[in-house]
Amino acid sequence: MSARDDEAHRDEPVEVDHGHDYDEVYRDAADSGGPPWDIGGPQPALAEVLDQGVTGPKVLDIGCGTGDLAIALARRGHQVTAVDISRVAIDQARAKAAREGLAVHFEVQDATALCLPSAPFDTVFDSGLLHSLHRYGAAMDRYLASLPGLAAPGATAFVLAVSPAAGRGWGMTERELRASFAGPEWTGTEVREIDVVAETGGRTLHLAGHLLRTVRALDT
Repeated sequence: MSARDDEAHRDEPVEVDHGHDYDEVYRDAADSGGPPWDIGGPQPALAEVLDQGVTGPKVLDIGCGTGDLAIALARRGHQVTAVDISRVAIDQARAKAAREGLAVHFEVQDATALCLPSAPFDTVFDSGLLHSLHRYGAAMDRYLASLPGLAAPGATAFVLAVSPAAGRGWGMTERELRASFAGPEWTGTEVREIDVVAETGGRTLHLAGHLLRTVRALDT
């Protein structure tokens, strides 16, 4: 199988049940500016770390949606791989990057069964994926088990998640986030309270959330 054929194979529709058909979600929201989490740029809490918190050069964006965070990273010269379960979102992300002449490696993949020959990465981003998988315990467990193998020793990982305090009936507490990135694989874990921005019906919402920063341990 050629590299081109292999990429095409990985971009075939992903059969998975995580509670949503994300292709349908992106198609249905296309005329209204996209789904609520598609805000036209990186989440503000992540935008704050792009110029000072990203080790490189290789960066992974898991659950990249239409690519705004991945593209912001590529503008800063990082070698970015970005994955999402939705082919519709990835097609939009590729078009955005092409318009800017940016080389971002986008792939359609299920985050709970990633196959990334370019791993490990120097920085890993999760902008709102883990809190979605949190509602599907086995899927979250598979995802978390894969992350240490995707992060190089000393790599930094950032996870942005909505908090139950947002009042949406779901979310992740600080304790749950810390437990998800415990030793010996992870070290120096920090969690701070942030606002997670969403846009729906022409309104901008500010939801209670957390931003976790952790480091892949050197000696595991």
